[in-house]
Amino acid sequence: MIGHLCKLVWNRKRANGLIVAEIFVSFLILSAVATLGVYTLDTYRQSLGYSYENIWALHISTKNDPQRAATLQQVYTAIRSMEEIEGFAGVSHSAIPYGSSSSRRDIEYQGRSIMVPTTTAADDFAEVADLQLLDGRWFEEGDEVLNWDPVVINQRLSWELFGAENPLGKNIAPSDRTKEMRVVGVISDFRKDGEFAGLGNFLFQRMALNTAPTRPTLLLKVRPGATTLFEERLVSTLQSLAKDWSFKLETLKRTRAASHQQHLALLSGVVVISAFLMLMVGLGLVGVLWQSVVQRTEELGLRRALGATGSGVRRQVVGELLALTSISTVFGLAVALQFPLLGVIGFVSGKVYIYGLALSLLLMYSLVVLCGLYPSWLATRVQPAQALHYE
Repeated sequence: MIGHLCKLVWNRKRANGLIVAEIFVSFLILSAVATLGVYTLDTYRQSLGYSYENIWALHISTKNDPQRAATLQQVYTAIRSMEEIEGFAGVSHSAIPYGSSSSRRDIEYQGRSIMVPTTTAADDFAEVADLQLLDGRWFEEGDEVLNWDPVVINQRLSWELFGAENPLGKNIAPSDRTKEMRVVGVISDFRKDGEFAGLGNFLFQRMALNTAPTRPTLLLKVRPGATTLFEERLVSTLQSLAKDWSFKLETLKRTRAASHQQHLALLSGVVVISAFLMLMVGLGLVGVLWQSVVQRTEELGLRRALGATGSGVRRQVVGELLALTSISTVFGLAVALQFPLLGVIGFVSGKVYIYGLALSLLLMYSLVVLCGLYPSWLATRVQPAQALHYE
């Protein structure tokens, strides 16, 4: 049966060339969309490395006056006294999950320089954000007297810099040749940009909470069940301590929802465009196959006259289409497999790419069979008398 189908396809190679080309291009487009979908799902299910539940971000805008440091300490004391708050930690804007702020820095190790996202956080940040410490320690009191800067890196950066070596105690030189850094801890990960962000490198430096920055930011860990009434009471309490300052409070849960809405809007646009392209491809395949059936009226009628059943004719038409699809996807796979070898899609793992190609194959064959149903049904309606009168 397979050999007979291949012979039929070969005998009509000129007429089938258009179908092969159309399926080939469609498969490449579908493989890109399927890989993007698998990559998004795989990225979404990865661990964030921190908790966003019951975490609030408090942004403070201060005035440049001599009492700023004292007032800031009063603010800290007031926050500690509230029973709804389990803890808090000072952070830079680039450490706030789902935030738009970011900071990068060149670091060097053994003559190799890489650009790494960096941020600063206070001693209590690991506990407040529920970071997953894999090795070593977080920042602690007394680190300020060291003649080097303690840093905490994530597991991915540890592997990229040191490979299988133990990273603890290793020195990292910042490109600006300021105070040398030394690794004191390794965390599992810190995907600051959320579930839709890929795995990347990250480096933490220590922030001294007793300093008085102009725009300090605190991450607050509140007890479950805290309501908007507590938000209002917290802001009003702090405002009474610093009347000339401004306080802005936002929950990471709301920030996460806004971030997801933006990403989903972008993904929805990609899905709609891809679906439109596939619809156009499907309609094109139906039209080409329909024309092919009309042109083969004499052949199909003679087959019916020789005793072929309607189901047999239908299987022949669909089988030829599947044979053409197999030829097209072989060429498509040969092209698609070049992308990871050339490093074009280095951010996609080999496992995800294989799953994406497998899904695209499944969707391509399903689409082709679906497009071939109506033309194959038309082929079963061809009667022997039509073939005898066909000109």
